[in-house]
Amino acid sequence: MSVAIVTGSAGLIGARCSRQFARSGRLVVGIDNDMRGEFFGSESSIAGERIRLESDLVDRYEHHDVDIRDDDEMDAIFARHGSEIDVIVHAAAQPGHAKWTMRNPIEDFDINARATLTLLERARRFCPDAAFVFLSTSKVYGDRPNELPLFETETRLELPTEHEYFDGITESMSIDQSLHTSMGMSKVSADVMVQEYARAHRMNCVVVRNCVIAGSAQAASKSHGMLGYITKCVAEGIPYVAYGNGGKQVRDVLHVDDLARAIEFIAESPVPAAVYNLGGGRASSCSLLEAIGTAEEIVGKTMDLSFGEGGRTGDHRWYIGSNAAFVHDYPSWQPRFGIAEMVNEIHEARFG
Repeated sequence: MSVAIVTGSAGLIGARCSRQFARSGRLVVGIDNDMRGEFFGSESSIAGERIRLESDLVDRYEHHDVDIRDDDEMDAIFARHGSEIDVIVHAAAQPGHAKWTMRNPIEDFDINARATLTLLERARRFCPDAAFVFLSTSKVYGDRPNELPLFETETRLELPTEHEYFDGITESMSIDQSLHTSMGMSKVSADVMVQEYARAHRMNCVVVRNCVIAGSAQAASKSHGMLGYITKCVAEGIPYVAYGNGGKQVRDVLHVDDLARAIEFIAESPVPAAVYNLGGGRASSCSLLEAIGTAEEIVGKTMDLSFGEGGRTGDHRWYIGSNAAFVHDYPSWQPRFGIAEMVNEIHEARFG
């Protein structure tokens, strides 16, 4: 039986991939020790999703409550399944922004960078032909997007239509000479490692750089999971403080189902050393103000919104990624969900 190893298996992305690979007939070996509670608080725990995975997938899912930095445990898992492993999805990470990482830079690097290196080594030793899909981040570009010639509209920051990145930032944007924060630094390191292993060892390693991911199963918090947390604040009357840019900062948002489909395409036909920006694109992008407006319309309530001074260190004022490179290699893939559809799904599943 073919085996899929999924790190961060009970998180939003990992859980969706686990279900998808189980349906394809693989045994899914999930690795997740629920550190999200430490990163973002108890409201972000994914313990319930682990229980659902084990209940729903039964003998197609094998869970390991293991820290990906535990060398002995990870060696045992890879040695047990060996060459039967045909895909590895590395979705485990410390994905928080500046506050946590600046207080814990060594642990952040250990989780995001060193653990990725040891996963790559285990793949090289035990299953060198497997597809290795690494979930990277738009934060590898540091604050370089903030140098774009942005202008202000009523609800968002925007680029001139004639600009080369109007339809989305491509992988040609430099990652050098910019402010990354500790989290961005550690993810850049891991990102480059994955590319190098593909080239140096002829492995099927692929980098996928995402911005915001959304889905009704996400355990959202203010630090992570923008659409989910905004919808929660509107539905439950939780006051929300927007920091920086008057709430006009822009993100593209990709539904987790669209991401999981993309990962499945890669698993079936990987392009070694490929690097893809992958997101909702211009059609599924929004500012903070626009996301709040959509949530208010769908929920039927008004948010208790206020504005604080300053923004997060190194934060993007505008980020829409281009999917052109990915669609070139996988022309059957396109995002299926827009912002309103995602907010409606979150509201109905969690607060409807």
